[in-house]
Amino acid sequence: MGQSQSINGRVINRRRDNSVDHLRRSMPDEDPKELRSFLTEKDVEDEECVTVSGDISILPDACLACIFQFLSSGDRKQCSLVCRRWLEIEGQSRHRLTLNAQSELVSVVTSLFSRFDSVTKLSLKCDRRSVSIGDDGLVLISQRCRNLTRLKLRSCRKLTDIGMETFAKNCNNLKRFSCGSCAFGAKGINAVINNCSLLEELSVKRLRGVGNGGVVEPIGPGLAALSLKFICLKDLYNAQCFGPLIIGSKNLRTLKLFRCSGDWDRLLELVSDHVDGLVEVHLERLQMSDDGLVAVSHCQNLEILHILKTPDCSNLGLVSVAENCKLLRKLHIDGWKTNRINDDGLIGVSKYCVNLQELVLIGVDCTRVSLELLATNCQKLERLALCGSETVGDAEISCIAEKCTALKKLCIKSCPVSDLGMEALAGGCPNLVKVKVKKCRGVTGDGVGWLRASRESLAVNLDTTEVESQDAVSDGGQDENPAAANQIEVASNVASSSSSRSTSFKARFGLIAGRNLVSCAFRKWSSFSGGSPCH
Repeated sequence: MGQSQSINGRVINRRRDNSVDHLRRSMPDEDPKELRSFLTEKDVEDEECVTVSGDISILPDACLACIFQFLSSGDRKQCSLVCRRWLEIEGQSRHRLTLNAQSELVSVVTSLFSRFDSVTKLSLKCDRRSVSIGDDGLVLISQRCRNLTRLKLRSCRKLTDIGMETFAKNCNNLKRFSCGSCAFGAKGINAVINNCSLLEELSVKRLRGVGNGGVVEPIGPGLAALSLKFICLKDLYNAQCFGPLIIGSKNLRTLKLFRCSGDWDRLLELVSDHVDGLVEVHLERLQMSDDGLVAVSHCQNLEILHILKTPDCSNLGLVSVAENCKLLRKLHIDGWKTNRINDDGLIGVSKYCVNLQELVLIGVDCTRVSLELLATNCQKLERLALCGSETVGDAEISCIAEKCTALKKLCIKSCPVSDLGMEALAGGCPNLVKVKVKKCRGVTGDGVGWLRASRESLAVNLDTTEVESQDAVSDGGQDENPAAANQIEVASNVASSSSSRSTSFKARFGLIAGRNLVSCAFRKWSSFSGGSPCH
């Protein structure tokens, strides 16, 4: 028996050595893709598979680097403390780095990027109350990170146009550039787009240098005009100086404009004349009218459109978009309760946008008339949100339940809906998987119970908050007994992490949330594409 065990042990050891040699021969250190493909191969017979235990140092560097890629940042830091070899491999395999960009950073840039010499994605963020890194630090980083493809700057107020110009010349392989709350101006942005011919995404937010008085230098088009596919501008006083860049970006697919001053009708007309590949457009709090929407309607490839808080836009502009943009899949509208967009505009959408999959209506007074046409004609509609509408009641919900057979996720917020509407949902929408009801005073736990009994697989989130007295709101005081927010999570077979939130937390924020009726509805639908428009 002892001899047999010894022979078996030698065979296993021999197989282990052979498998290790095979690992070393088959996985070159410089090619992680080949490493990943090797790890998924099943060309070894079952009887030859051996579980190797013991010394982990037998793993090749490439294999160890691949493992590190699946770890969180904290776990990677812990692994780097194991030994010198792991420290070196962890540094060489780290491609993404986020740094506190205070002025003291410049003293450690050389040693820092000697260890992390393969960084391609860099984020520099500084606290608003601290002194940020300056031009000398940014230039030093650009000399050590020639292969950067992504750069994000936040609150780096000491950076100037000169520093940005030198950086752009050294790191001309940038594909994504984002800056917010910085102090450099148009020359700094022009330096980036004139030197980075591969730039695909540009995001600019609260750029102080562009907002200064006097004549503003036009931005663009530059070398990046041919490669740019994504432009996002937020909170800019002179955002129209980006006009030449937007117009000259022939391959632009996504344009997002948020809270930028100036008249945008004329610029949108020029954009539609020169850029014909736009697929996604976001327009929020802009000075624009139906003329701007008519210009957007010329983008016939448009699939995603957000029209948020543009009070001069009406049914006329929306119908024009619907008639010409027949590929529209996602439509978000915040009518700001001006009632300039209502049933008439939505009827136009229902007639022409038959591919619609996602519809968000906020502050839009729609009725059964338009909702029935939407449900009948838009057979692909899967995600629907109705927020802050005084005309959406039980009749409208019953219509949705009866007609929207493809609907999967529904959000109802601050609408005069009652338990009768919930009962209608219990018997309709056969593909419905999630319902969120927020601040609908007529909906109670009984309605949720009805849904629960009828649709065991349906996840229902009911959030009812009693609003404090008007006197307390007007006086700025607080009620002695704050209203509690009742959070009811009904998710059969699914455990919801949000159900653990305390009601006291919601009570503290109930009044604040009540004042802003639909502010949260514009966040990404993480539950619809991972979340919900009504958080």
